[in-house]
Amino acid sequence: MPLESIRALVKEDLDSTDQFIISQLKSEMPMIKQVIEYVLTCGGKRIRPLVLLLSARTFDKHMHQHIALAAIIELFHTATLLHDDVVDGSSLRRGHKTANIIWGSDTSVLVGDFLYSRAFQIIVGLKHRAVLEIFTNATHLLAEGEIMQLVNCNNPDTTEAFYFDVIERKTAKLFEISTHLVALISSENDAHVNALREYGSHLGLAYQLIDDALDYAEKTGKNIGQDITQGKTTLPLIHAMRQSKGADLELLRKTIRSGSNKNLQDVLGIIESTGAIKYTADAAKQHALKAKHALSQVHASPYRQALEDLSDFVVNRTY
Repeated sequence: MPLESIRALVKEDLDSTDQFIISQLKSEMPMIKQVIEYVLTCGGKRIRPLVLLLSARTFDKHMHQHIALAAIIELFHTATLLHDDVVDGSSLRRGHKTANIIWGSDTSVLVGDFLYSRAFQIIVGLKHRAVLEIFTNATHLLAEGEIMQLVNCNNPDTTEAFYFDVIERKTAKLFEISTHLVALISSENDAHVNALREYGSHLGLAYQLIDDALDYAEKTGKNIGQDITQGKTTLPLIHAMRQSKGADLELLRKTIRSGSNKNLQDVLGIIESTGAIKYTADAAKQHALKAKHALSQVHASPYRQALEDLSDFVVNRTY
């Protein structure tokens, strides 16, 4: 099932989520409104709220809380993007100039903080203690993941285990709570709740793995090899180093340490020759399969099928 067909299943819910977000972001400060409108209209796949809303529909229920949770997840994710672009010094996202390039880093960080605070205000308003605890614990882990990645910049000795530890925190956790939170407020069936939580975690890992593989492929909206210039030692580089010797290995290590794209074409050649992209994509496919397997605990419906199809989209996407 193509992505647009998956979206169509919950189009009404997605539209309600967008309307809810708009209603919650009113501010008397023109700068905040200007930046938020720009960021929210620059595209994006909205995968996290989509996953949450599809998960909610597997319970044969529809509650206003589902819409609020989808909005919270999207606000939080948008805030992380604003902060990430400042930390990474990114100039492009989704083919558009980043907010920090247009308005400056200070504005991007502060508007990101505004979105974080608004997300927490909404979640407190739900008056659900377990939901609040899960969300706050997850945001703590997400921040840890970002810090771990930052302090590990330009480190050619990064291990695969450390890499997975980082992406479990900084990416998979937000996917996981997208499915876990909605299950928690919708069902008392522990098997169903745990299944969706596991689905979200594995889907998030698959998503990040493909993102890291795509960094070394020609595509729209992102500079090829950008992870190298940002000092990120992701799985393609880790595998390429493991498979390389002599001058090739030294070139990879030197490039990671310097964060320079001076020898980018040579690096891309080594990555290609060592099968690093396939290795990363295969790891993503394994997690997508685990995500699908987790759904076996969820009763069959068009929404469960859409979640399975979304696993396929995540690993087969080219953007």
